[in-house]
Amino acid sequence: MPTTFTLPERLAALDAQAGTAQRHLQLIDLLDWIRGDSQSAPAAVQRLGLLVQAAETDPQLAQRLAAWWAALTGALDITTLLADFGFAPRTSMGSELMERLRYKLLPSSPDTLDASELFMLALPEEFDARWLAAIDEDLLARLRAVLAPDSLEGSAANAWQIALLDAMTYCAGQILSTGFAPELRLRMSPATRAEQPFHALIRDVESLRVEILHPLRTTERRDEAVQRLQQRLHACRAAAATVYADFEHDGISVGLVFRLRQLRERILRVRELLDCLLTARPAAATARLLAQLVSVGRERRSVRALLASSSSLLAAKVAERSAETGEHYITRSVGEYLAMVRMAAGGGAVMACTTLIKLGLYALALPVFWGGFLAGINYAASFVLIQWLHFTVATKQPAMTAPAMAAQLVDLQDEAGIEAFVDKVTQLVRSQVAAVLGNVLLVFPLALLLALGLGWLQGQPALDAGHARAVLDSLHLLGPSLLFAAFTGVLLFASSILAGWVENWFVLRRLDSAVTYNPRITRRLGAARAQRWAVWLRGNISGLAANISLGFMLGLTPAFAGFFGLALEVRHVTLSAGQLGAAAASLGTQALSDGGFWWAVAMIPFNGALNVMVSFYLAFRVALRAHNVSGVDRTRLYHALRKRLAQAPGSFFLPPRTGV
Repeated sequence: MPTTFTLPERLAALDAQAGTAQRHLQLIDLLDWIRGDSQSAPAAVQRLGLLVQAAETDPQLAQRLAAWWAALTGALDITTLLADFGFAPRTSMGSELMERLRYKLLPSSPDTLDASELFMLALPEEFDARWLAAIDEDLLARLRAVLAPDSLEGSAANAWQIALLDAMTYCAGQILSTGFAPELRLRMSPATRAEQPFHALIRDVESLRVEILHPLRTTERRDEAVQRLQQRLHACRAAAATVYADFEHDGISVGLVFRLRQLRERILRVRELLDCLLTARPAAATARLLAQLVSVGRERRSVRALLASSSSLLAAKVAERSAETGEHYITRSVGEYLAMVRMAAGGGAVMACTTLIKLGLYALALPVFWGGFLAGINYAASFVLIQWLHFTVATKQPAMTAPAMAAQLVDLQDEAGIEAFVDKVTQLVRSQVAAVLGNVLLVFPLALLLALGLGWLQGQPALDAGHARAVLDSLHLLGPSLLFAAFTGVLLFASSILAGWVENWFVLRRLDSAVTYNPRITRRLGAARAQRWAVWLRGNISGLAANISLGFMLGLTPAFAGFFGLALEVRHVTLSAGQLGAAAASLGTQALSDGGFWWAVAMIPFNGALNVMVSFYLAFRVALRAHNVSGVDRTRLYHALRKRLAQAPGSFFLPPRTGV
């Protein structure tokens, strides 16, 4: 229907005898006219007032409008809008994701008897929620008199109240089904299961239905039924909340979080329907409910909202596990600082060998995929060896320490909290300095010596001159290496997230208990050894996942990027320093007069800084959202950091003798 039609022309086109699709198109067109340019809610309300006034001044139009509205609403099942709108038709997050993608990508048809489908077509904008909420009670009463004059007659329950009661019954059934699901029921606390909060929910809803449909002269029994239902809903919500406590030690599943959120939202929906049913101002309550449903519909189409809401608890648990791991990477005293340097030096020694093996694999000129795969095995084996020897690689720390920093932001209520945060920042910075220096200052000379030794054994340089110069060119500060270093920081962050997810999955599936008690495993290993294996796996699964995943990411990412024509490489500061040492060994003293060598040397600190800063920033952002940290007074933090830097700049690089 052309949007240039005037209001009289639109009202004249209303036809109660039209087909379903035509009636729905007429509704959509009327709402488009009311919405206008979607800039001013008062203007939209004013246009609605003009529509009501036109019907009030023309009895024939009022009769035709009421008949059209009765035909439109009579053919729809309004309870699907009240009870099910905004909720997943199935309990799987995957199916809900596909459903939302369908809403986003495929057009919907107005030829439908589903009130939810029509609602999203007729009121698709957030502006609709604003103008609906802005309608005053007088206009709402006049609108009701025009659209549904029969609803004003009699004292018995009208069709709207019956629809609300039906919707409450359907919602209660869904709540009951979810509450009885074994994956949730078995995770509730024993006391909650003993109370059986879900068992009488349907009975309480039906008791209220009887009191509404067959009212007595007094409201005492109705009020008692309302109170019982409200208490039952509170008990059901409290029972669902006990499942979250189980997540603390038994792990989190995105699917479980999704079902819990659906359960909580359905309980809230019943409360909203109950308020709408009992209010002394039903028209205003209905307008508020419809405005809220508009916002629900907007979120219903949002894939980002689904992923964010369902994965927030998993992110919190991943961040929490990373924070626990990251605490031991932060040095506070001279002894811890020196210990970090020693561990980093050990990591640098292992990475020097890793660098020579990588260059050897490169010399084999293997196909791209297999070269990347073997490089990934090389990196992963080296990282795991470093873990087992209790050494450290500097760039793996930021993604682990960032959640510990984010957790510190929760307590910034006073000056003491800010000072504690600044202390943590200084401790973190100098820990990273110690780790990077320990790695780089050992990997470079050791790779140099190993390459010289290998060249002496072979009777020729470990790398030919062309290969050595290619290494220097690839590490040039003015080339794309800084971009590659930042991208490597993303891979470092991704490996830490994967590590937290794997540990959560390990705990969720209770694999440590399975290893300890499974009869087949205990028969093969013996009970004592099985228990030791379970304890070892529980303590090391996160580190193994991080190291193995990072190794294969570093090895295979260039191969997969090359498949798509992207010249994307990785620049890990420790490996870059090792490659630089091996290239210098092949070029000999000529390297000292080669400008490319010094450009590569200049790139190393920037490489390390980008590796550290990018991975830390990404992990810190995830941790902030996971801990729900917001509204931090950044000005006070920056002032405190600048003050510390001015008063004690050395504390960011070396620990004080008394420790901080």
